[in-house]
Amino acid sequence: MFDTRPLDGVTVISLEQAVAAPFATRQLADLGARVIKIERPGGGDFARGYDRAVHGLSSYFVWLNRGKESLTLDVKAPEGREVLRDLLTRADVFVHNLGPGAVDRLGFGVDVLAALNPRLIRCAVNGYGSTGSWADRKAYDLLMQCQTGLVSITGVPDSGARVGISVADIAAGMYAFSGVLTALLARATTGAVQPVEVSLFDSLAEWMSQPAYYTEFTGAQPPRLGTHHATIAPYGAYRAIDGREVLFSIQNDVEWRAFCEKFLDDPALADDPRFRTGPDRVAHRVELDGYIADAFARRTSEEVAERLDQLRIANAPINQVTDFLEHPVLRERDRWRKVQAPGGEFQALLPPIGLVGSEPVMGNVPDLGQHTDALLAELGLGPDAIARLHGAGIV
Repeated sequence: MFDTRPLDGVTVISLEQAVAAPFATRQLADLGARVIKIERPGGGDFARGYDRAVHGLSSYFVWLNRGKESLTLDVKAPEGREVLRDLLTRADVFVHNLGPGAVDRLGFGVDVLAALNPRLIRCAVNGYGSTGSWADRKAYDLLMQCQTGLVSITGVPDSGARVGISVADIAAGMYAFSGVLTALLARATTGAVQPVEVSLFDSLAEWMSQPAYYTEFTGAQPPRLGTHHATIAPYGAYRAIDGREVLFSIQNDVEWRAFCEKFLDDPALADDPRFRTGPDRVAHRVELDGYIADAFARRTSEEVAERLDQLRIANAPINQVTDFLEHPVLRERDRWRKVQAPGGEFQALLPPIGLVGSEPVMGNVPDLGQHTDALLAELGLGPDAIARLHGAGIV
């Protein structure tokens, strides 16, 4: 085990709300960065109140904000901006996802920051980018799912649906995270300091590239088929005799022939002109589904999974979230860690990035303003000055 973590010594100041920017900075904290989260006095990040699922705190907030220090600060007040200025002079990274132009109006635009701290990497997370006629529009996750067409290809034939997690926010958070890491690497190797900008729209647009190409070159967008794949067949969930659905996927001709012979019990189907190739099977999906549904209806879900495993055909039951929480892969690989939140302890998953010999920080979730006085003292403010800021509602 190494004594240091990859981002030890890196200080991140974040003016953040909701999901996208906090997801990026939490991952920086997991890698050892010191992340100072600036929150509004009185209420803080509004994601704190999305629900009360985890010891009275939002499930979103505890997921996105472990390992950070919370500083309450009214950045609209001159005294608050002065504290922020002092923090930024000592920082390596400044992340924000406030409304369009908000940071510039506070007096912390790109040019100002470059003069204030030439080594500071600025990362802006916004909705539709900082240029163009859409730059000032509000941008929330589900709006992005609609604007990029994701809702139109998700769901069932007669109804679109949102993806069940905040996929646009997560995408933007991931690109902000990788963008900051890239900028830190560039600064270390070339000395160049490059501002980073990530938009929710651009992030989800990238993830929509495959259906976009399919639509452009076929003239028809992928259909909504529930748990079934729009352009591969068979690839979807079918109901076994015990009522449980099992999803499986055929990826090549070897699997297709084995499936016909030893699951459908009809070897001749492998060379049926309707089903011989992948595109043939997609074109005749309805007829193919009839054969598969009949075969599933003769077996329990366990028997289905056992037979498909024997044929080395990928499959999975449609798990509930409670099934996921007890998943053997998480248990056998020791993926859970205990984390402390203001109301009590909970189990958090290790981040996906595994660096051999370096355990992620997995720090505590901060209470609102928990680190305010200590951070102000670190900036050189004495007890009287700190008390005045409290009295004025600045912190």
